Amino acid sequence: MALHTALTHLFDARLAEAQRTSRAPSAAAAVIGNGEIVWSGAAGRTNGRPDGETATTATQYRIGSITKTFTAVLTLRLVEDGLVTLTDPVAQHLPELADRLPGVRVSELLTHGAGLPAETEGAWWERSQGRTWDELQPSIRLIHRPGRRFHYSNVGFAVAGELVARLRDSTWWDRLQVEVLEPLRLRDTTYAPTAAAAPGLAVHPYADLLHDEPATDTFAMAPAGQLWSTVHDLAVFAKFLARGDRRVLSDELRTEMQIPALINDDPGASYTRAYGFGLDIINHGGQRFIGHGGSMPGHQSALRIDPETGDGAVQLVNSTAGLDLDNLQLVHALRERAPRIGSAWTADPAHTEAADIVGTWFWGPRPHLLTREGSGLRLAPLGGGRGSRFAPDADGGWIGLDEYFAGERLTVHRDAGSAPAYLDLGSFRFARTPYDPAGDIPGGAGTGWR
Repeated sequence: MALHTALTHLFDARLAEAQRTSRAPSAAAAVIGNGEIVWSGAAGRTNGRPDGETATTATQYRIGSITKTFTAVLTLRLVEDGLVTLTDPVAQHLPELADRLPGVRVSELLTHGAGLPAETEGAWWERSQGRTWDELQPSIRLIHRPGRRFHYSNVGFAVAGELVARLRDSTWWDRLQVEVLEPLRLRDTTYAPTAAAAPGLAVHPYADLLHDEPATDTFAMAPAGQLWSTVHDLAVFAKFLARGDRRVLSDELRTEMQIPALINDDPGASYTRAYGFGLDIINHGGQRFIGHGGSMPGHQSALRIDPETGDGAVQLVNSTAGLDLDNLQLVHALRERAPRIGSAWTADPAHTEAADIVGTWFWGPRPHLLTREGSGLRLAPLGGGRGSRFAPDADGGWIGLDEYFAGERLTVHRDAGSAPAYLDLGSFRFARTPYDPAGDIPGGAGTGWR
């Protein structure tokens, strides 16, 4: 998808303006359309000085908590390989935590629902010498009831990283390279900064002065925020999150990452953010975006992508204060000024298979419309309300994919002449007419309408 010159200029101008008005030393960004990078750019000097090196899209920045999404993928690979289940108690695999994390499940580490503290005991881990797993132990303690509330926890992802290392008999970083970075060819994503990295800097709030920030090795806390990367590598990772790559993770587990598990409840604000497995899920005007943000001293980052369309954006900056650039505004500009032209409609002979069951069905007196959607079905009430998509299963029925009937089985019951008589959906009956006696209505159809 090639962008016209005016839109490319718009993105260049927005990044340049954000770098200037935010007084950021340097920044890089990329816009993703349909899973592919359609624009990328950089602005500023990496050291913030007039004679400094000009930033490029190959400049590396620290990505902070976007690291957590990588750690979540590694943890789900343990699930895929049968080494752990999401409902396992963490202490089953890390027995030294039995007294401190009673009943905490593996899934709760990935949703910030384990009840662990946000930060470490003692010196702030982001700016101090990293600590070993043994040194981290005093920080691993419950401050909330597990599974009850969203409480962002860097410590929880350190525990998830140790789980990966222990069950793989390796290190978190070694497994990340082999299992994720190499298959996705993320060659510029590293544990420590390379020669192409921008230094971490803070900018004085009232004067044009700079302050050096530390680039620490966080050791046991590395799974929570250690990595360095580029906008191009992060755009490829974003595409994986939206479109998948079975060499890295099954589509079933990848899409499970995107299911909201716990709401981020900000008092006085509408619910717009939830957390899945290592992923923020943002509800922006009814549109769902997944991704993560990150910050470490001297750096901030953001990744957002629409898993349905593959449209998204990433940004990186070497400033503790961050960059005033909204990723979602970049996506909306792409959609408004370069709308995607869909493929032409054509008939599909495969739809003959379900031609006699599509149409109007009634649950009680309420009409629902069953339509063919791709290789599956969609059932939704007329006039709006809860509905679901369905995929065919091996037994000739259909399984709900989302919304109210996710995981529920839809079965078509036919009469003696093989015509569809009623639908059974999780014990609900849908008949061709309201309360049709042929619909096997629970409690019976009574004496009919009167």
